[in-house]
Amino acid sequence: MEKDTFKTLASPSEEVLYKEKNSKFFGYAYPVTSEEEIKSILDNLRKQHYSARHWCYAFQLGTSKIHYRANDDGEPNNSAGMPIYGQIQSFDVTNVLVVVVRYFGGVKLGVGGLISAYKTAAQMALDIADIVEKTIDIHYLIRFDYKNMNKVMRIIKEKNLDIVSQKMEMDCEIEIATRKKNAEIVFDIFSNLFEVEISEKE
Repeated sequence: MEKDTFKTLASPSEEVLYKEKNSKFFGYAYPVTSEEEIKSILDNLRKQHYSARHWCYAFQLGTSKIHYRANDDGEPNNSAGMPIYGQIQSFDVTNVLVVVVRYFGGVKLGVGGLISAYKTAAQMALDIADIVEKTIDIHYLIRFDYKNMNKVMRIIKEKNLDIVSQKMEMDCEIEIATRKKNAEIVFDIFSNLFEVEISEKE
């Protein structure tokens, strides 16, 4: 059975601080849905910690198609972004951004020390985050004439479908959302209705 739920954060985590040989690592975790959102969070953190040395991060977006990035921001290759991303994977969360801001304390940590510090700060941020399970929803557009309104609304009600948006004129259009595992059944019901059109929303 294909999974139709995913785990993400309910809200941004509190700031956490991990210290290692005078270096300070501030960890943050955020729920995100787009790269624009990620960019503005990173810009804000750079302003907030303007005297820090590195702003390393990893994010993962998507449920069935996964898109991720890990950024070392000037630390040695794979010593920061990947350890952070590893924590996103081990907490099994998506639509998440984890940022670790480092203030250099004058003592070099070596690659092993960096990997462990970034991993720990990311883990601490995710540990205190409020992780929630959500359903993977498929969105459909249903188009029909106003005279068929009642039969469409009856099915929406019976099947407990979420209405995302609706346009009720002579030709009506309703966007509905349903859990992935019910999607096929819902699609079949509407596509078998006379004078009702259904298509998956991109």
